[in-house]
Order: sequence, then C-alpha cells, then structure tokens
Amino acid sequence: MIQSSFYEAVTQEKLKPAGGPSIEPKQAAEGEDFQFVATFEVYPVIELADFSAVEVTKETSAVTEADVDEMIETLRKQQSNWSLVERAAADGDRVNIDFEGFKAGVAFEGGSASGHELVLGSNSMIPGFEDGLIGQAAGAELDLDLSFPEAYHSEDLAGQAVSFKVKVNSVSAPELPELSAEFFAKFGIDETDVEGFKVEISKNMEREVKQALHAKLKNTVLNELVGINQIDVPSALADGEIDRLRQQAVQQFGGGSGIDASALPAELFSEQAKRRVAIGLLVGELIQTSGLKVDAERVRSTVEEMAETYQQPQEVIDYYYSNSEQLAQVEALVLEDQVVDLLVSQATITEISVGYQDAIKPASEAVDTEETAEAAE
Repeated sequence: MIQSSFYEAVTQEKLKPAGGPSIEPKQAAEGEDFQFVATFEVYPVIELADFSAVEVTKETSAVTEADVDEMIETLRKQQSNWSLVERAAADGDRVNIDFEGFKAGVAFEGGSASGHELVLGSNSMIPGFEDGLIGQAAGAELDLDLSFPEAYHSEDLAGQAVSFKVKVNSVSAPELPELSAEFFAKFGIDETDVEGFKVEISKNMEREVKQALHAKLKNTVLNELVGINQIDVPSALADGEIDRLRQQAVQQFGGGSGIDASALPAELFSEQAKRRVAIGLLVGELIQTSGLKVDAERVRSTVEEMAETYQQPQEVIDYYYSNSEQLAQVEALVLEDQVVDLLVSQATITEISVGYQDAIKPASEAVDTEETAEAAE
C-alpha cells in the first residue's frame, strides 16, 4: 500500500525524487484510513544563467618539426642502454649507490638503500641529492647535508635537516639506440625509414594535442557553467557519487584487494562529488532545454579516432557497434561534447597559441567525463 500510494502521490504532484523516501506511518484506529508521511529530497529546479556573458580562453597549438625531433630524442633516451664509464658522473648519467640518511645523528626509517640505481637529473631524490653526486666517480664516499621539502609527505621529515652518507659504486653513461626499423617496431610503428617514423610520431603527437586541448577547454567551460549556476545538490546524489569516488580510489591505489571502500572518510570526496553532480544536473538541463540529440556521425568519427590507436582498427569499430553498452558510453560523451560546443558558441572566446609542452599539460582540475556523463543521464 505504501509503495503504490507513494508512487501515485509523486506522479500526481509531478515531483522528481532524488533518492528513496523516509517513511513514517501514522497511528490509526481500526476502520480508519491508513496514513503515512514520506520525506524525501527532490531534484532542484534549474534556471540556467545566461552564458553569453562568460569569457573563455581557448588554447591552440601546432606540432612543429622541432617538437617531433625532441620527442624522438626522448624516446631514444627511454630505450637507452647503459655502459660503465671510468670517469666522474655527469648530468644524465646513471649511478649505482649505497646510501644511509640520518636526522640529528640517528638513522631514519626508509632513508637507506644498497645498490640503488639513480639517473642524475631525474629529480627522483630530494633537492640537492643528485646535484651532490655530479662530479663523483666510482669509489667516491661523501656526506650530503640537505633538507627535506616543507611539503614532504612524511610529517617527521618535512622541512627537517638531514645528512646522507653516500658511496658511489659505479657510473654508467647512456647509449642512445640507432633510428632503425627495430627501434621503430618497439613503438608499434611499421616503418623502415626515419621520415616515415617521423610522420607517424607527428600523427600521434597531433592526436595527443587535440585531446589535451579539448579536455582543457571542456574543463574551463564546465567550471564556468558551475560558477554561474549555483544549485543545491541533493545529498542523496552526492552520497552516491562519494561511493563511486571511494571505489575509484580503492581500485587506483589498492587494487581493491582487502580494502573496505566505505572506511574512507566521506570528507575526502565531498567537494568533488558535489561538483560532479552539479555538472551532471546542469548538462542534463541544457540537453533538455536545447533539445540536443546525439549526433550519430560524430559518434562514428569518435569511435574511429579511438580505433586509430589499435593495430586492427576495424575490429575495434565493429566491437563498439556490436556492444550497445560500450556504444552508449561513447554516445553520452559525444552528447556532452555537443553541450560544450553549444556553450562555446554562446561565450566570448579568446584564443591563445601555446607550444606543444604547454598544450599537453593537464588542466589543474580535470573533469571526469565518464562520471559527468553518468550524472547527466
């Protein structure tokens, strides 16, 4: 009786519940009508603000020949072979070291290692450690007086003065591989000459830049959308999003093995969850009010772009179009992109040209498109 009458009442009042109701039955004498009180949150009524007053900076970029050459050198360094040298270590060399760290004369936990391989210039150690090893040859023993950064993750060491006793066991220099068909094949590129390899690398870089710039523009636009539309996020929706974020955190950092996601404090995810839900509600409202329908041709081109990164693109395309669930995810992302395009067309856009490295830097607060799409649905 409660279930059926609640549904009838909600439908009659044209309400849209955000989460399940709390039911409180009322005492009634025999022969009287049964009554109950249902308390529940509803989706907020959204009146979208005018986006034409918003100013958005849009980055543009072009991959140059110098960018391609630099990328190829980076790839060569990643595939370097190391050879022992009988000289002092220089920036870019790899040293094999034993070290032990002391704080106020006492060895601290996690501050020692034997046979540790360290590439000088990798910035994988605290400031000053790698610089102190430049100019040192195999057999050298030295003391390094350093300080941990103020923002170091260990409270016991953050900002603290320490010393390291270091022994250099060996010094190795990198040997860059030749640009050959064998080298090209390591990156899944079936080419035999350098020019063909450069063309393929350039295509990959252009694809990366396109995706990065799109993600940053999307992030900027959606941030502005949230900024000019202050809405009350139903706690039921926020709680559901917090649970999803907890699960993501467990999968990312612990693989889900033996970790109780519900034990993670909700406060860690509260603001991010509210933001995601707000974006989803606003995007959903824009889709409804503007009458947007997913562009099938754009879905097709998106799937084809995704397939380009695989060795058998047609198999990937066929997979998506034979799997309704996977295709629905692409359609949701494309529809969200159409919303962003609509907002961009309304806003005042200022374009700035940036270099490749700046273009691929991620936005400070990237939007998780999959979660946003889910919320919009």
